[in-house]
Amino acid sequence: MTSVRGIRGATTVAQDDADQVLAATRELLEAILESNGLKDFDEIVSAIFTTTSDLHSTFPAEAARAIGMHQVPLLCASEIPVPNSMPRCIRVLLHVNSHKPPSEIVHVYLRDAQQLRPDVMSAQ
Repeated sequence: MTSVRGIRGATTVAQDDADQVLAATRELLEAILESNGLKDFDEIVSAIFTTTSDLHSTFPAEAARAIGMHQVPLLCASEIPVPNSMPRCIRVLLHVNSHKPPSEIVHVYLRDAQQLRPDVMSAQ
């Protein structure tokens, strides 16, 4: 039976530069896809991207389009500005059709974002 599963991920950039945001987002998406064995974008129901308020040079969703997610509904939004939260952070929530149980979904945290979820294997 196929269910819709959520896959989380996050990464950071050194500065608010469109090229850095797009490269980091692409790296994150490719790591999520590979870690979860997603080979067909038809398996992806939708994606929500958020950025901290210090990132506004580009939409992270552009990186998804650049790797071929042309038919996947994408949305970008801003994180709530929590004091002392991690700066220059890009987060994604992918909704995917999957036969895997939640315990087999691999969430991916890269760069400084590894600190957000030390309990997640990708953060090791």
